[in-house]
Amino acid sequence: MGKLWRQHIKKVIPVYMTLILLMCALTVLFSRVNEDDCCVNTFGATGVFGRQRLTVKYGINCSAIYDMGPVEVAKSVFIRKNQSYVGPSDISIVNVTSDCDQFITSKGYGAVQGSESEHEFPLAYSLVVHKDADLVERLLRAIYMPHNVYCIHYDLKSSYDFISAMQGLARCIPNVFIASKLERVQYAGISRLKADLNCLSDLLESEVKWKYVINLCGQDFPLRTNAELVSDLKMLKGKNMVETKRPGGKKVRWSFHYALKNKESEYYSVPMKTSEEKSPPPHNIEMFVGSAYFTLSREFALFVQQSSLARDFLAWSEDTFSPDEHFWGTLVRVPGVPGEVPRTDPDIPLLKSKTRLVKWEYLEGKFYPPCTGKHVRSVCIYGAAELRWLLDYGHWFANKVDPRVDPILIECLEEMLLEKQRMSV
Repeated sequence: MGKLWRQHIKKVIPVYMTLILLMCALTVLFSRVNEDDCCVNTFGATGVFGRQRLTVKYGINCSAIYDMGPVEVAKSVFIRKNQSYVGPSDISIVNVTSDCDQFITSKGYGAVQGSESEHEFPLAYSLVVHKDADLVERLLRAIYMPHNVYCIHYDLKSSYDFISAMQGLARCIPNVFIASKLERVQYAGISRLKADLNCLSDLLESEVKWKYVINLCGQDFPLRTNAELVSDLKMLKGKNMVETKRPGGKKVRWSFHYALKNKESEYYSVPMKTSEEKSPPPHNIEMFVGSAYFTLSREFALFVQQSSLARDFLAWSEDTFSPDEHFWGTLVRVPGVPGEVPRTDPDIPLLKSKTRLVKWEYLEGKFYPPCTGKHVRSVCIYGAAELRWLLDYGHWFANKVDPRVDPILIECLEEMLLEKQRMSV
């Protein structure tokens, strides 16, 4: 045993020495990343991305990261752990959208077309956002097609600069608009659900007769091109893609009344449980739980807007905890709704609902590999080393991404999706 261990050590030491030397070399090579150096908008010089690319600055090959090449992955890890990323400010988005023609041309929105089959299958998006205008713009550009339609709902608590930036994007980009009714979004309160419903109502009034609607937040990012997404959605044949499970221990969320404000009419940071018991849901609705995020057919969206059952259920949900996490998962199980999931069918958990790919810290190692980025409230903010896993898993959007945690991952996703889009033309 001792001899085998010594032989193992002799094999391992050179590997560790190589990694140490590599990290030392990277320390000498890389300098501080800041807005003036590499992250400001440099229209014209960098093509459609409108910014100097860190992957270009540091010679990082995204295909090699996808193939888990150790040198390229090590570079991305070093940048993430040793550099200070300062991205464009909200006011910078306000400034660049002051000239819409220049903005559209420099960002490449006008060059996006799509195939005939994509035009015949338009999509709608509800974007509920509250901060980081640059990241919202990158998400919007990554999912943009001129024949689709996009509703932006910004939080009434957002900063003035952020709101101005969202208004600038809506003013400049065709088929992008601000929701006609805006909410002061409270975490786990009914306002989060109403934000999406407000967009849904506006989207149904749009001249674009979209087939499916998808809701996203500001830290989502696509894992599929529009053409790939359309191909997958056609296979649903009118079904919805929604997480829906038996409630288990979450019944407490609607068994009691939850207060949104205190006696001074000030909002709590989260709804507060009271001792007042709630009545059962209306229309003998059987409760299910799921996610706030969905992919819904136009027919189901019309049902939600027009049905008295849906309106009554929404009113009943006003004083529950996190109603956005039971509203959609319950309604898709109602008998007779468009794209119904029968109540007797098995649970559809997060990993089977393809809309968003989320890593929860307590499930890592059991259902998916560990997070290589950073955890925030038990959710993984992805690192570049997860690029292959994200693109190969089969879901449509990643949650969460943040360039302040890993700027290389987002650049590689942008680059690889754009390349696939170009190859499909």
